Amino acid sequence: MARSHFFSSQAGRNINAPRLTKSRFGIGEVVRHRLLDFRGVVFDIDPVFANSEEWYQSIPEDMRPPREQPFYHLLAENEETSYVAYVSQGNLLDDSVGGPVDHPTVPQLFEQFKNGRYRMRRSLTH
Repeated sequence: MARSHFFSSQAGRNINAPRLTKSRFGIGEVVRHRLLDFRGVVFDIDPVFANSEEWYQSIPEDMRPPREQPFYHLLAENEETSYVAYVSQGNLLDDSVGGPVDHPTVPQLFEQFKNGRYRMRRSLTH
């Protein structure tokens, strides 16, 4: 399998990833965590785990997801607060029927919520 390398500022190191990765969710899709009580909108995707080793080790071992899967950056919310989450593909489920996400950063990145997903602002796409 062909591999590529990219620098992750979040991890502070080079990441070795498959050249082709299939992600289940796309930018603008609304998802919810499989085990924890929060949902969010996808605003970025890493082809494999690309965060710090400290962050990875902080996950309880019995819940720690494999690194070789897509990881999603989410504008997340629960009943108490809004925040940014970093979640493995295996821990996410579709939540497009749950309606829009009430995160204060959503209007900065997305134009509208329609048919269960957001559309990225044209000025942010390439």
